[in-house]
Amino acid sequence: MSPCPSGNRKVAVVGVALSDCGRVDDTTPYALHAQAARRALADSGLDRSVIDGFASAGLGTLAPVEVAEYLGLRPTWVDSTSVGGSTWEVMAAHAADAIAAGRANAVLLAYGSTARADIRAGRRTGDLSFGARGPLQFEVPYGHTLIAKYAMAARRHMHEYGTTLEQLASVAVQARQNAALNPDAMFRDPITVDDVLSGPMIADPFTKLHCCPRSDGGAAVLLVAEEYVRDCRTAPVWVLGTGEHVSHTTMSEWPDFTVSPAAVSGRIAFGRAGVRPAEIDVAQIYDAFTYMTLVTLEDLGFCAKGEGGAFVEKGRLRVTGGELPVNTDGGGLSAQHPGMRGLFLLVEAVRQLRGEAGARQVRRTSGELPALAVASGTGGWFCSAGTVVLGR
Repeated sequence: MSPCPSGNRKVAVVGVALSDCGRVDDTTPYALHAQAARRALADSGLDRSVIDGFASAGLGTLAPVEVAEYLGLRPTWVDSTSVGGSTWEVMAAHAADAIAAGRANAVLLAYGSTARADIRAGRRTGDLSFGARGPLQFEVPYGHTLIAKYAMAARRHMHEYGTTLEQLASVAVQARQNAALNPDAMFRDPITVDDVLSGPMIADPFTKLHCCPRSDGGAAVLLVAEEYVRDCRTAPVWVLGTGEHVSHTTMSEWPDFTVSPAAVSGRIAFGRAGVRPAEIDVAQIYDAFTYMTLVTLEDLGFCAKGEGGAFVEKGRLRVTGGELPVNTDGGGLSAQHPGMRGLFLLVEAVRQLRGEAGARQVRRTSGELPALAVASGTGGWFCSAGTVVLGR
């Protein structure tokens, strides 16, 4: 392949890593950033002196300045774009464009969060408010939470297309089946559709197992220009195409609850990569709730609008025997979800393409490793989306 995001230089992902994840009570989010960053750099085999770009969001008053200082970096290219869970796919797009254009050579993306530990220690509450200023002032008085907004969208899809609770539940079941193959996943015990349906109600129609757990953890990804690849320890994974899109912040401005912004970001990313959804071997999709997986699969073009329910209920998302393995590490529903999880999608996509996923490794019917992967992040309550197509 001859990947080139937008400029003249090809861009590759050469280092990926996670920090300790799941239940991490005795550390700080800064330390998780550092742990993931050190591991990603070691994974690449490059020296930290090559890093001239840094991107981070979600921590400190002046992110990424504070985190860069903590890591001992003095970057000449920075990005602090913050659009929720899709932040990292959007940042990867910005970094790839900067590298391709010669404005940076090696960009490190890093994230860390102690969301779970903070609640246990009483440092914050379970419901983190997005505030009541600006456009949100017109919704906050009515009291619906972030989870309720996703639930409203799911109910609309059920109304429009006949999507069933059982079909949504099957997303959680398959995520857990994939997590069972991941020794680092928080939750690995098998669950059934009945287990999902009979759980405590969180926001109709979502019961507890329709929703992601709250965890601690961090991740890091290193992108470099093509001339650095020869010095790397690992085989490159090329950035083939990216897309980003923002949709709305107030629910009244969302034209259609059954269409996510991935419908736009995906079309752009696939078009720039020059590949079709049917050619993708493995997909990593943001899944704070089961409906997110279903509607994003539709909007990325893996099935027609309204057919997501029928698509997911056939076991297609499983690592073992699935036609399109999705969230192969167990996803946010079972592996871990420390907040803005989009960077974890990129880490898992790269590991799959490099053949480093262990028992959960996806292979083509020919036995070969996957050649193409897509990572698609979602932010807010379907407010934003970022999609990245990667290839060997």
